[in-house]
Amino acid sequence: MIDVTPNQTADFSGLACPMPIIKTKKAIDAMAVGEVLKMISTDPGSVSDVQAWANKTGQELLGHEESGGKYVFYIKKVK
Repeated sequence: MIDVTPNQTADFSGLACPMPIIKTKKAIDAMAVGEVLKMISTDPGSVSDVQAWANKTGQELLGHEESGGKYVFYIKKVK
C-alpha cells in the first residue's frame, strides 16, 4: 500500500491503450504543480506506459500497485 493522499482520482477502467495515458495527461494538465493524481486502469500495458510517459514528460511516478485486475498509479505533477 502506497502512503499517499491524492488530490484527485481518475478511474479509466475498461479503456485500452492509448486512452488511459491520454486521459491521464488531461487530468494532470488541469492540476496544480505539487498535486497528486491517483489513476486507476485495467489495461496491463498501463504499467509500462505510465512509467514511460512520466519519464518523457518529467512528471513524478510516486509508485503503483496492482490488485484485482486493477492497476493504480500515483503521479505527482512536477511541472
